[in-house]
Amino acid sequence: MVRFVTFEGGDGTGKTTQIKALESYLNSRGRSCLVTREPGGTELGAMLRRVLLEAGGATIAPSSELFLYLADRAQHVSEVIRPALAAGKLVLCDRFTDSTLAYQGYGRGLDLGLLRQFNSVADAGTRPDLTLLLDCPIDIGLGRTASRQAQSRSDAPKEDRFEREQLEFHEKVRAGFLDLARHEPGRFRVIDAAQPAADVSLEIRRIIDEALK
Repeated sequence: MVRFVTFEGGDGTGKTTQIKALESYLNSRGRSCLVTREPGGTELGAMLRRVLLEAGGATIAPSSELFLYLADRAQHVSEVIRPALAAGKLVLCDRFTDSTLAYQGYGRGLDLGLLRQFNSVADAGTRPDLTLLLDCPIDIGLGRTASRQAQSRSDAPKEDRFEREQLEFHEKVRAGFLDLARHEPGRFRVIDAAQPAADVSLEIRRIIDEALK
């Protein structure tokens, strides 16, 4: 039975838009769900998110970055995800353990085996039943983030630390996500996020409807 669904993908693939669209769709069909995110799904997580994404010009060592994300996840799983699953709720989460492998592993070059061990401690054995990987070419994704920032208020945060990374880093992350999907085809569904948002939403609805039968 599918109860824990994660949304994964690189910057600008539309995860936040699509998770909100799915929430509205499920609510319209009388199916309540809990929508959450990493980092930032708890009060502690919100503080860690500011450190991780809005660190200004400060350099964060890859290992420091990793442990901050793991701290966020451990609190998130304990405080939000596991209680919701125990109560029988459907949980939709914007990023989870696969992002650690893609960004800190494939992107930063940290050892994947070690990352999986650390993930298993932080997630306390909590695994997604279904992962929706939104994938699109890097130039499209980064172009969307640039457009969004240009349209934002002047006092709103601009690029986060990851959006400022070099193109090579984003290519490694995308390749990492796709590699993870190839190794777990039973859990992952890869969705072409270069399509119009409405088409992506329809595809996600079809996948979720089938999964929840």
